[in-house]
Amino acid sequence: MTWKKVAEKSEIAPGKSREFQIDGKKIAIFNQNGYHALDSMCVHQDGSLAPGKLDGDVVECPLHFWHYNIKTGELLDYIKGVKLQTYKVEARNDGIYLDV
Repeated sequence: MTWKKVAEKSEIAPGKSREFQIDGKKIAIFNQNGYHALDSMCVHQDGSLAPGKLDGDVVECPLHFWHYNIKTGELLDYIKGVKLQTYKVEARNDGIYLDV
C-alpha cells in the first residue's frame, strides 16, 4: 500500500466531488457519506465523472448520463459487468489520503 495525501478535507464539500491527477491517473474523489474514490473517466466517451450529479451512491456522467456506483465503481446501466477501479480513501486529521 502506498498512501498519498491528495487534498485537504475542505477542498471537497459534502455532496460534491473533485478530480485529481495522481501518478498519471485521473481519479474522482466523492464526499458522500464518507469519502469514495474511483477512476474518473466514464467508459463511454472518457467524460469526467467528477462534475457529475450525485444521487445517493450513484454519480451520473454529465456527458451522456451513464450511472456508476461511487462505492463499487460498477456501471449500473447499458453494459453489465463493467467496473471502474476504486481506491481506498482515508480522511485523516491533516487531509484526505488515497491508497494508490
